Amino acid sequence: MTPASARAVFLDLSERTKLRVSGGDRVRFLNGQITNDVRKATEKAAIEACVLNAKGRINAHMFVSTGPDCFWIDADPELRETLSARLERYVIADDVQIEDVTDRFSIFHVLSLTAPNLSDCRIVSACRFTEPGWDIWSDAALHEDVLQQLSSVFGLLDSAIADTMRIEQGIPRWGRELTEEIIPIEANLEERTIDYEKGCYIGQEVISRIKMSGQTNKRLCGLISLGDIPLKADMKLAVALAKGKEAGWITSATRSDRIGKEIALGYVKRGFNDSGSKLDAFGPQDSGPVTAIPVEVTPLPFYLRLFHKIRPDESEEKS
Repeated sequence: MTPASARAVFLDLSERTKLRVSGGDRVRFLNGQITNDVRKATEKAAIEACVLNAKGRINAHMFVSTGPDCFWIDADPELRETLSARLERYVIADDVQIEDVTDRFSIFHVLSLTAPNLSDCRIVSACRFTEPGWDIWSDAALHEDVLQQLSSVFGLLDSAIADTMRIEQGIPRWGRELTEEIIPIEANLEERTIDYEKGCYIGQEVISRIKMSGQTNKRLCGLISLGDIPLKADMKLAVALAKGKEAGWITSATRSDRIGKEIALGYVKRGFNDSGSKLDAFGPQDSGPVTAIPVEVTPLPFYLRLFHKIRPDESEEKS
């Protein structure tokens, strides 16, 4: 059991963008737009997927589940205008309707091994972290009622703690690790979001070529501050032994009390992203004197380091 599921917590995701896709051609249309196979989504289980441009870069990251006559999509709040427009652009002669229902529904996400028992809600299995959890969809008018019901059983995870947990688990987030310059495989989303057997979709050729070559120009990695000095998003990464050769950049950073380290997520270029590689992190040039912060590349998720490396050492001390 991961730390998340052991704590039995929940998050309020009600600000996320929500779309309803209906019409007789909805399956064929949506399968031509997303990286995963929409036929794997059900009323009780959501799939994770990306929408790409022709160059294989991410236009949106989303979760998709079904209703009796539609698909339900939720995505980052920042995508409310762009995602709907991106999908509408390819509705030509299709029997497809895309409706923005963001304000009509609330979404909570519960991290527990069993589904919560709630009435007047749609409960959907969804893997938003490293273990499956449960999305609770309800009418927006019931937001406070559902919040109170969940709070009586689970602990509410505030946004700062949730972001630390996300970083510890290596989960990319829109606007940080996920942007319109990133290819899903670079963000370690291949297993979570890509179905190689489902047929054509926009950007598929690029994804297939990467699968055949087995290589990407960069990869999302974990980074640990070796001097326990705080790291910051947008810091540049350089190769310490190669006269400052650029090696990537940091996307998210936090202090992990669970691991006892200053940690970060970042993109590290090919050739420098092997586990154990040593790099230097630098702040922007206009942020004052340039000081190199030594960091080490480590596998994701970070909690594997916690349980597989730290705990054996602790058990040795106790023995």
